[in-house]
Amino acid sequence: MKMYLISDNKDTYTGMRLAGVEGVVVHEREELKEALEEVYKDSEIGIVLLTEKFGRDFPDLVNEAKMGHRLPLLVEIPDRHGTGRKESFITDYVSEAIGLKI
Repeated sequence: MKMYLISDNKDTYTGMRLAGVEGVVVHEREELKEALEEVYKDSEIGIVLLTEKFGRDFPDLVNEAKMGHRLPLLVEIPDRHGTGRKESFITDYVSEAIGLKI
């Protein structure tokens, strides 16, 4: 299985290309939608890396992609500017998922 990157900036794209991950740079909603449709056609792609900006700008599209397809797995990653999440996001996520305060 391969990984594939859908990025909103060339810096992240270039870094991932150096690591051997193919991908595409898109900026508009329709471009993202088309890129996701192309990914679904390739059965060799198992993981799609999306920069976090897409989750903030187009949450409905990203959530639909995550919930509507078993594969590939969509993972949101920070770009070169860092994450937009608060420092305790992992702890909060785990607490919410299992119902226990950590």
